[in-house]
Amino acid sequence: MQISNIISFLDGWANPSLAEDYDNVGLLVGRKERDVSRILVSLDTTEDVVEEAKKSGCELIVSHHPILFKGLKRLNGQNYVARTIENALINQIGIFGLHTNLDSIQTGVNAKMASRLALEDIRILKPTEGKLVQLYFYVPFEYKEKVVEAVHKAGAGEIGNYNQCSFSTEGKGRFLPNHKANPSIGKNGILEELSEWKIEVILPKFLKNKVLTALIESHPYEEVSYGFVELDNEWQEVGSGMVGNLAKPIPKQEFMDLVKKQFDLTTFKYTQSSKEMVEKVALCGGSGYFLLNNAKQADADVFITSDIKYHEFFDAEGKITLMDIGHYESEQFTSELIMEKLSNEFPNIAVLLSKTKTNPVFYA
Repeated sequence: MQISNIISFLDGWANPSLAEDYDNVGLLVGRKERDVSRILVSLDTTEDVVEEAKKSGCELIVSHHPILFKGLKRLNGQNYVARTIENALINQIGIFGLHTNLDSIQTGVNAKMASRLALEDIRILKPTEGKLVQLYFYVPFEYKEKVVEAVHKAGAGEIGNYNQCSFSTEGKGRFLPNHKANPSIGKNGILEELSEWKIEVILPKFLKNKVLTALIESHPYEEVSYGFVELDNEWQEVGSGMVGNLAKPIPKQEFMDLVKKQFDLTTFKYTQSSKEMVEKVALCGGSGYFLLNNAKQADADVFITSDIKYHEFFDAEGKITLMDIGHYESEQFTSELIMEKLSNEFPNIAVLLSKTKTNPVFYA
């Protein structure tokens, strides 16, 4: 097994194109051709985590937070980032990060948080826009099923809980093959007219090449007529934050006790609100203040996130209980999520959960 196999799987789960522009995800240290038999999963990659990987015989570290955000101009041990990378390189340990791309998917960081609170009917709090395209193409009647099946298998036509979605329009196609053409239908120099279907399907942008390859390989024409249209549609399965419901409403203090227990908290910060019962809960792992208005619009009773500044707490305006439980605390179970995913996919590889606590924040 090579690191490239691990990358292919993780990219299929949380595609790198879903990461924010400022982010830095993927294989950050090491070569994808290296063999791997043991993987260490952690929330962060630090010097101690690399040492743990070394002692455990792991060839790859998979972490949520990437060790490299900014460019390094030298590797001379000037800070913990440089020292961590140096140690990984010396010991031939790869480092892979999946950060905001894992934040944005329906089975990612926020879903793990929601599961800790047993939330039901969960959905993305702020679906992303501009990540979908429409493919349209033309195909002869008798080849329709074969070609449509091929593009569906490549990932086109999935909308929410529905798959194999498409729209068909009947029409007439005309073409005149010249003397250099090699037509599968018709003859050189003779104008051909036949019944065709215009097929339209929706797909994520990152699947364009894969779906187009499937279309061309399954299509009978020497020259396939097709086009892509950029869409502004919201992608309901991808975006920021999550919102869901408790099985039944509970008093706010009881909910706070539940959060403390499920996230192993000693303390957290929160605002008062006029709502004394909690049923609908919005959440966002890491820094999620930018979703406060979305949580209000969703009529959530509580919004759980982290990294809230003093003046930002006022923006809750008594309409919602805003809870800051800490950055590490909100995402601490992400490593469990990644480990479970890798273990299920690669049963012949040892996937270890890091025992190193990387939280740099302590409470007195």
